[in-house]
This record gives sequence, C-alpha cells and structure tokens, in this order.
Amino acid sequence: MFSKYRIPKTPEEKKKLKTERLLLILSGVLLGISFPPFPFPFTLFLFVGFIPYLIVLKNRQTLADINRATYLMAFVFCVLTVYWVGSWQAEADPFLMTGGGAMLLALPAVMIIPSTLYYLSVKIFKVKISFWLFPVFWVTAEYLLTLTDLKFPWLILGHGLAKFISFIQAADIIGAFGLSLVVLYINLLFYKAFIHYKEERKVAVKYLVIAISFFLVFIFYGMIKISSFKPSDKIVRVGIVQPNINPWKKWELGSLQDLVDNYLDLSQQAADDGAQIIIWPETALPVYIMNSGYRAELDSIYKFLEENNVSLLTGMPHIKFYYDSTKAPADAKLNKGGNYRYTTYNSILLLKPGTREYQQYGKMHLVPLGEHVPFADKFSFLADVFKWGVGLGGWNVGKDTVVFNARININGKADSINISGLVCYESIFPLFASNFVQRGAEVIAVVTNDSWYGNSSGPYQHKEFAVLRAVENRRVVVRCANGGISTIINPLGITEAETKMFTRTVLVGDVSLQNEKTFYTEHPAVITTIISVLSLWIVGLSILLFLKRKFKL
Repeated sequence: MFSKYRIPKTPEEKKKLKTERLLLILSGVLLGISFPPFPFPFTLFLFVGFIPYLIVLKNRQTLADINRATYLMAFVFCVLTVYWVGSWQAEADPFLMTGGGAMLLALPAVMIIPSTLYYLSVKIFKVKISFWLFPVFWVTAEYLLTLTDLKFPWLILGHGLAKFISFIQAADIIGAFGLSLVVLYINLLFYKAFIHYKEERKVAVKYLVIAISFFLVFIFYGMIKISSFKPSDKIVRVGIVQPNINPWKKWELGSLQDLVDNYLDLSQQAADDGAQIIIWPETALPVYIMNSGYRAELDSIYKFLEENNVSLLTGMPHIKFYYDSTKAPADAKLNKGGNYRYTTYNSILLLKPGTREYQQYGKMHLVPLGEHVPFADKFSFLADVFKWGVGLGGWNVGKDTVVFNARININGKADSINISGLVCYESIFPLFASNFVQRGAEVIAVVTNDSWYGNSSGPYQHKEFAVLRAVENRRVVVRCANGGISTIINPLGITEAETKMFTRTVLVGDVSLQNEKTFYTEHPAVITTIISVLSLWIVGLSILLFLKRKFKL
C-alpha cells in the first residue's frame, strides 16, 4: 500500500544497491567461515571480513540505511555460525526450534547497536573519526550480550581466533574482548589501505605496513609466551567420563541404578589408569541424587569413591528445601501443597571419600529460554507461557562462584586441588571465568551436554571457545561432555587430548596446577570498562546535541 509513495530508483541506483548487498553478504560469509569448525587457515578471514561491510557503511547516510546494511551482514554471519541453536533434530522440542529461529532473527538486531552508535558519532565527529571509533562500538555490543536475561555472547570476534594459537596469547592481558578490538582495528587499517590504493599509493602503503606490523606484534608476543612458558611441577591425574547418553532419551539405559552403574564402570577404567579426581558431565543423572529418595544409588557412588580413594566432580540437578518461608530466598518456588518452598539448580557437586559432606555450585548463567525464562522473576506469567518439553525451564539462578577443594596425593604426600566448575555455556563468558581463578582455582573444569545439538557446529565451537578461557587465565581447562567433545586444554590453549563426538569413552590425563595470576585475571574488566565509557560518552553527547537543536540552546 506504501509503494505509491516510494521514489523509483534509477538503473544506476539499483545496480549500486545490488552491489552493496553482495558486499554485505560477502562480509557475513567471510566472518562466518572464520569461526570453528572451519579449519585454521579460514580464521585469517576474520582480519579482512569487515572490509566489504565498511565500504558499504561509508556510503550510507541515514540511520535506517546504515542499520539495514548492518542487519543483513550480521544475519548472514549469524546463520552461518549459530544456525544450530534450534537443534533442528527429529527429537527436538518444537519450542526449542521456535526459540532457535527467534534467536537467528534477534541476534543480528543487537548488532545494529554499533552501527547506531556510529551514526550518532558521525553527527558529532564526522566520518573520519567515527570510523576509528567503530571497533569500540562493536565490542560494546559484544559486551552487552553478556548482560541481562537475554545474554548470549557466542559471537565474540576473539572467540573466532581460538585456533590461531600464536596470536591469542595476548589474551592473558586483554582477554577475548581485547582480541575483538585488535581484529577490528586490523580490518580498519586494511580497509584504509584498500580505499587509498588507486589514488594515494604512499598512504595506502603506510596503512598496510601499520596493519601488518600490528598483526606481527601479536604473533611475536605469542611466540615468546609459547617458548618461555613453564608448567607447574604440581600435577594431578584427571579422569573424564564421557557416557554418550542420548539427552532426549535419558532413561534408555534402564533404571537409575543402571545409569549409575554405567558411570561407575567408566569411572573404574579411569581409576585403574591412575585418576585421582573423576569428572562426570552436566546433569549426569536426571534426578536430585542428594535427596533422601535415592539413598541406594548414592551409596553405590560413595562406595566406589571409598574403594578407589578418588573424588568426584559431577554435574547434577540439585534441590534445596525451605520449610521456614522466612529463610527462603526471594526466588524460591512454592510447592503445590503450600507446605514449603524450594529452589532447584543446574549444579556441580564435589563428592569426596571419607565424608558425606559435599560442596555445591549452582549455575549462574542460565541459557535463555532453555534453562531460564528471561525476566520471569519480574513477570511471573512468562514462566508458564515459555516451557519446553524436557522440563529444563525452571532452574533457579546460582548465587555465588564456588571453588571446590579436593584431597589428592602428589608425589606420595597428601595434598589438595582447588578446581572451579563452569556449567556448559558459562564457559563462553570471558569475565565470569576469571572470577573463579581470582578466588584460587588452579584448574578450570567445564561440565557440559552438547548432545542436544547433534553433530552440528555448536559442540565444536563450544569446545574451541574454552581455549580462550585457558589462555586468559593461564589455567588448564578440563572439559567433560556427555557425548563429546571432552578435552584437556593446556594453559597455552593447546588441546593435549580430546574425544570424538558420540563415543562412550574415558579420557585420562595429567594436569598441571597453576597458581600465578595473569594481568587479565586480576583486571578482566579494563577493556569493557573503557569501551563502555566511550560509548556512553557518545550517547551523552548525542543527547546534548539533540537538546541543543531542539530547544536552540
């Protein structure tokens, strides 16, 4: 109905629009194929992937045109990298698939934040300066994706560098967000060299030399770090149990005791190979095992720990009861009979031989719509509307980071290990992982169940992103997955051992316990604070400029 109000485009304008759309799609493709599971050489596209987009961006004038361009580029990028979010398997819940489809539409919309900030900046500083601020705006959007109940920071550009081991070593100073800034500024320098090539060769060469030099500085830093790093002499042998149980058919092995026996059989293999601490994956058993109704199954687990003198770190559902409502937390749920309140957590438990006391950590970053209904604490009706079939939508949010302490023997002497536990997608939050290391974690453990997403890109990306957590904090990352990929990643980000997808297996390896703290560990928020302040400054100046024009101040 609005077509009669449109101004017809000339053939030249149509040709230009078509060219620009192709450039935007090209940018999205280059960024998409630079992420895992594409092999390392493709990672290099990350350093030039924004150039076609920047060419278009410079030619767009209005906010609507700028944001349309950004959305198209970001949509292609997202489709290539996170297409798997809806699972799209025959067994997948329709709500999960619907949520995944919504994610593919919503995530690119978040990326119009940097282009909007760029537009506002142009109104203040003009195009030349605003182009140099664009990387700051982009990384601000990446950081915003770690906040609120809708958080999903999967596509941090620094994560895309996970396989570029020599380049990412500087993450021990600047972290994944800092690497994103570096990637964007190198793109910008190459773009400047490109646009000046025809008419100003000397200027083009200058930008090219700066870009290459900038790139090589990070390579040299990485080579020095790799050659000089010395792992700790304090070693613990870790056993990772990968049961490969179909998450859609959690009872396929039979009774609960059959499930427990399956884990214990694999754990025995790890113990026989010298493991001192054994790790089971996320929600290893689909029950609240510490509840009194499962005494027999729990006894068999403790019997195994006693006989083999090993500790068990396991993902496990956990429930807490509050019979005195005055002592219940604000987010506690009321049971149907109204007799008590309770909270449930997607947890990690540490069980040790010689005692029935245990440590528990409740997952603090819950997957939006998968494990937690966004904003349900403020709008309770949402919890009833959004609920998918496997019943994972009602977890409570964990309250605090926990560093587990397990007793072990090192060189024949009694000792202990401080180990942190991240649950599944918590491992993609750069700032969050450093909290555990600040509190003394010598090893970072990740328990996960990526089998929900089949043999898609998701599990491979998730595994590779853990590489950045290892480098940022100079800690071994031990990753235990239900159906793969389980890994041991050393403090340099090098994968020392890993399993294959959809295999029932055990992975045992020696892990060094590191104690030193990197600059990033101690100051993880430096980059995000600076970029946030700059972006807020631009917003503030824009508001003042608007008020000045509106009221002619």
